[in-house]
Amino acid sequence: MSEKKGSVKEFAPLYQPLAKNNDDMEMDPIDHDGGDDKRTRFQVNRVRNETPERSNGGDAVVDVGREEDEEDDELHEANDRTRLNSETYDTKYVKSFRHLTREALPRLDNYRNIMSLQAANRPTLDELHNATLPNKMQQSPLHGLNGKDPNGEGQLKFGWIQGVLVRCLLNIWGVMLFLRLSWVVGQAGVGQAVLLILTTTAVTSITALSMSAISTNGVIKGGGTYYMISRSLGPEFGGSIGLIFSLANAVACAMYVVGFCESILALLHDYGLYIIDGGVQDVRIIGSITILILLIIVVVGMEWEAKAQMGLLVILLVAILDFIIGSLIPPKDEYKAKGFIGYNATLFMENLSPDYREADGVQHNFFSVFAIFFPAATGILAGANISGDLRDPQKSIPKGTILAILITTASYIVMAIIVGATVVRDATGNVTDLYNGTFRDCANITCEFGSQNSFQVIELVSWIGPVIYAGCFAATLSSALASLVSAPKVFQALCKDKLYPKIEWFAKGYGQNNEPVRGYILTFVIAVAFILIGELNLIAPLISNFFLAAYTLINFSTFHASLAKPVGWRPTFKYYNMWLSLLGAILCILVMFLISWGTALLTLAVVLALYLIVAYRKPDVNWGSTTQAQIYKNALQSVHQLNNVEEHVKNYRPQILVLSGMPNTRPAIVDFANLITKNTSMLVCGHINNSISAQKWRKQAQQNEQAQQAQSWFKMHKMKSFYMAVDGYGFEDGSRALMKACGIGKLRPNILMVGHKGDWQKCASSDLDAYFEVLHQAFDMYMGVGILRLQNGLDISDQITDEHQNGSITRNQSYSHLSHSSSCSDVSVPATPIAKNKNTVNNSPNADDESLSKKKVRSVSDDALADGNTELPRGDQREYVTIPEKAETRRYH
Repeated sequence: MSEKKGSVKEFAPLYQPLAKNNDDMEMDPIDHDGGDDKRTRFQVNRVRNETPERSNGGDAVVDVGREEDEEDDELHEANDRTRLNSETYDTKYVKSFRHLTREALPRLDNYRNIMSLQAANRPTLDELHNATLPNKMQQSPLHGLNGKDPNGEGQLKFGWIQGVLVRCLLNIWGVMLFLRLSWVVGQAGVGQAVLLILTTTAVTSITALSMSAISTNGVIKGGGTYYMISRSLGPEFGGSIGLIFSLANAVACAMYVVGFCESILALLHDYGLYIIDGGVQDVRIIGSITILILLIIVVVGMEWEAKAQMGLLVILLVAILDFIIGSLIPPKDEYKAKGFIGYNATLFMENLSPDYREADGVQHNFFSVFAIFFPAATGILAGANISGDLRDPQKSIPKGTILAILITTASYIVMAIIVGATVVRDATGNVTDLYNGTFRDCANITCEFGSQNSFQVIELVSWIGPVIYAGCFAATLSSALASLVSAPKVFQALCKDKLYPKIEWFAKGYGQNNEPVRGYILTFVIAVAFILIGELNLIAPLISNFFLAAYTLINFSTFHASLAKPVGWRPTFKYYNMWLSLLGAILCILVMFLISWGTALLTLAVVLALYLIVAYRKPDVNWGSTTQAQIYKNALQSVHQLNNVEEHVKNYRPQILVLSGMPNTRPAIVDFANLITKNTSMLVCGHINNSISAQKWRKQAQQNEQAQQAQSWFKMHKMKSFYMAVDGYGFEDGSRALMKACGIGKLRPNILMVGHKGDWQKCASSDLDAYFEVLHQAFDMYMGVGILRLQNGLDISDQITDEHQNGSITRNQSYSHLSHSSSCSDVSVPATPIAKNKNTVNNSPNADDESLSKKKVRSVSDDALADGNTELPRGDQREYVTIPEKAETRRYH
C-alpha cells in the first residue's frame, strides 16, 4: 500500500486477525509494507486537516492502492485518482468514501447479543486513537460463543398452541361453564346473558390487546404479568402487582381444588358413598391428596405438566361436544319433567327476557349476576405467566391469548343459547305432573329443577351424564395446575429483582428449565392451608379483585406508554389504541367495585401499601419505565411554558452559577450559594479542567464518576443543585463556556459567584487578567457577580482523601483554583486595589476597613427580599463581596 499522505491508509482501519485460519473473520489479514510496523486490530489514525501536497496543476492527489480482494472489484476502483480542487468546492468530486475503505459490514450478532464474542471485542474510541486495547478475549464462564448458554441447550420451550392457547382455554373453560352458565341464563335471560358474556369479553379483549402491545415491544423474560408491568410502570407498581398476583394464584389453586372436591362429593353422594362425614372433612382429605399429586407433576418437570394439560383439554372438549350432541337428542319423559324439553321456539322467546329473583338472601340484578360470572374470564394471563418457557413470547402471547378469548366467547354464547332454547326455568321433576301439564307450576311447592333452581342442567342435557363430571374434573384440575405453575414463576421473577426484603431465597431455580422448586413448595403450603381452613367463598371476590388489579395496570401501562411516547415504545402489534386501553382500565376498576366494593377498597389499600414499601426501599434498578419518560416530558413542557411567562420583580429567582469545582472541595461557597437559593431556585456548580477527559468518562455526562460524586454530595447535604463540568479549556474559556452554555430557556443563571483570588499579588499577570476577564464577561452577559472571601480560604481539597478520583484529571491540573479563594490566602495580604472612580472618597485600605467593619454587607437573597430592605439592582452592575467580620469588601462600578 502506498504510504503517501492522504492515501486511503490514512483513514481506513487496519484489521489484524484474532487467530490464524479463523473462519469467523469476515476480512483477510492486510499485509503491511513494513514488517516492524505492528498495529492493533482496530487502530485507526486520526484524520488531520492538513494542507495536501500539490501536484501539477495545483490539485491534491489522493492515491488509492490496489486491493488484493477480487470480490470487492465492484466497490473498489483500483488505481483511480480522485482529484479534489483545494481552492474551489466542486460537489461532483465529493462523494461517499465507502469505496475507499475495507471495513467489514456490520454483523447482526454484534448488536443482538452484547455478550457475543465479536461484541465483547468492540473497541472504544480511546482504544482506536491511542492503541491501548485491553485484553477483552476473556469469556464469561456462563456464556459460550455468540452469547449462548451452554447449560441451556436442553431447555424445554413451548410454542403458541401448547404454551398459550391450551392454557388459556383450560383456565377460561372453568367450573363456571358447567355449573353456573345455566343459572346465569335463567336469571338474566338469553338476551342479557349474551350481553353479559360480550361485556366480559370486551374487558378481557381490551386487556389482551394491551398485553399484546407490551409483549411485542421488546424481549419478554420470565415473570409474565409482573415482568410486563414492572418494566413499563416501574418497580413500585410491578412489585405490588407481582406479589398480590402470586398470592392470588396460590389461593386460586386452593379454590379450584375445593371445586374438584365438591364435584367428587356430589358424585359419591349419588351412590350413597362418603369417606368420613361427606362434608368438610372429606373435602380436606381429598383436597390435600389432590394438590399433592399436582405438586409432584409440576416438580417432575414442565414437560409432564404440559402433557397433563393436553389430556385435560381433550376431556374438556369431549364434555362440551357431549352437551351439544345431547341437546339434539329428543329427551325422555324423565328429563322433560326435570325441565329439559328439547328445542322449542316458544320456550326460547320466553327465556329471552330476564327473570331476576332472590337467591341466598340477595335480590339479583344484571350487575350482581355479572359479578358472579366474571371470574370465569380471569384465565387470560395463564399463557403470559410462563413467558420464560415460551419459544417466542412476542408472537405466542398475542396470537394464543386473543384466539383463546374468541373460541371461549363463542362457546359460552352457543351454550347459553342452547340452554335458553331447551330448558325451562322451573320444573317439579315429577313425571305425573308432566302428564298433567303442571310440571312447571311451582306456585305452591318449591321446585328443585330448571335453570333457576338446579346447577346440574348441563349434565341433564348432555348425551352421557358422567362425561360432564369428567369435564368438571378436567376444568378444575387444569385451572389448579395452571395456578400452581403461574404463582411460583411470577414469584421467582419478583424475588430475582430483590424488590422486597427476605425473599431472595425463593429466586433459586433448579434444572435446565430453572424450575422454581422452592416456589412450588411455598405455593403448596399456602394452598393446603386455605384448603384446611375452608370458607373460600368469602375470599373468592378478593381473588377476583386481585386479578382485576393486574388487568387494570396492564391497560394503564399501554395507555401511559402511548401517552409518554418514549423512543423505546415501538410495539410490532398495531391493533391497539391508547384511549381504548384507558377505557379498559376504567372498566376493570368498575368491575372491581361491582363484584364487591369492600374487597375493591381492600385491594387498592394492599396495592398502595406494597407500592409505598418499594418506593421507600428505593431498589437499585433502572428498567427505563414510562414513568421516567413521563417525568422528562413534563419537565420539557414546563420549560416551554416558562418561556411564555413574563418576568416580574415579585417572581424574581436568583439563579446562581458557582465556579466551585468539585463541590466537596470548596463546600463554603456552595453552602453560601445554597443559602441564597434555598432549594427554590437554580444552583449550578461549575467545574473547569484544563486537561481533556478520557472518552469513556465523557460518554454519559451525568453518569460519570465525578458527576456521581457531586450528586452524592448534594444528596448528603440536602441540596438541590446541578453539577456541570467542562474540560480541555483554560479558566477564561471554560468560564465563558459555562456562562453561555449553562441552562436552557429562562432556566439559566443570572448570577455568577466566584471565590476571591487571594494570590493576586503573586500569580502570573495572565492569570489575573483571565480572572478579571471572566468578571467582565459576566457583566457583558447581564449577570450579577458575587465574590466570596474567607479568612482561611475556600479550598479544603488537601483535607479530603478521594480514592475514586479520575486518574486522567488531577486537581493540580485544574483551573478551578482561579475561580476561588486560594488555599494560601492570608489576612495579611493587602486589600484588593480599588478601580479608579471619581466617586471614591478614600483609597486607603485601612480607612476602608475601618468604615466597613461597622457595616454588614448583605447580598441579594431571599431573606433580604422578605425583609423588604433590599431592592434588586437594575441597570447598576455591582459586585458584592459578602464575608464575615475581618475580611475586606469592595464595590466596582
